[in-house]
Amino acid sequence: MSAAPGMVLFDLDGTLVDSAPDLAGAGNDMRRHRGLPALPFDRFRPMVGSGARGMVGIALNVTPDDAAFPALRDEFLSRYEARLTRDSRVFDAVLPVLGALEGASIRWGIVTNKIARYTLPLVDALGLASRAAVVICGDSTPHAKPHPAPLLEAARRAGVAAADCVYVGDDLRDVQAGRAAGMRTIAVTWGYLGLGDPVTAWQADFVIDTPGQLLQSLAMP
Repeated sequence: MSAAPGMVLFDLDGTLVDSAPDLAGAGNDMRRHRGLPALPFDRFRPMVGSGARGMVGIALNVTPDDAAFPALRDEFLSRYEARLTRDSRVFDAVLPVLGALEGASIRWGIVTNKIARYTLPLVDALGLASRAAVVICGDSTPHAKPHPAPLLEAARRAGVAAADCVYVGDDLRDVQAGRAAGMRTIAVTWGYLGLGDPVTAWQADFVIDTPGQLLQSLAMP
């Protein structure tokens, strides 16, 4: 990139925060409640981006078309809320990147499809709430990603032009939302990625493998 941005916006799950242990844990809690053995963590991790639909699908092999799904989804969300911050952590290598952005007076924020009920307690517990310039949740606007509305709302609240923002995420929807909002996009490979097209096919402006590479892609020393 030719110049450092006015603001860097991050997806939450899989980009800033490794929340998979608690999401997978809620799925396995459902299995244990039914006398079923726990599944390996690696079965759940790729589906984190699909939310409750993905977790319930892995845990109990139930799809949204199944009549039992709504009740199971609600059970999953209740179990997840009960353990929201038990094992979730900011990715270790992300912390110095946030410090570097702050040291360079570049504001950063969070735009996630996770609704406020779960987002706000999580970012507060992890010490991110007081540092982020803006936090936009899945229910902050009428539309969620891949619609650009959440990203445009983040830019509006921060008083930064969308074209002067960069959006960083680990899902195709992140890149689609960023491009639709007129922002530069960075896809990260340390996240959950899902089971669709490879990250190199998402048409992000940059694809990075480590958080440290973010600073290089932002034209920062």
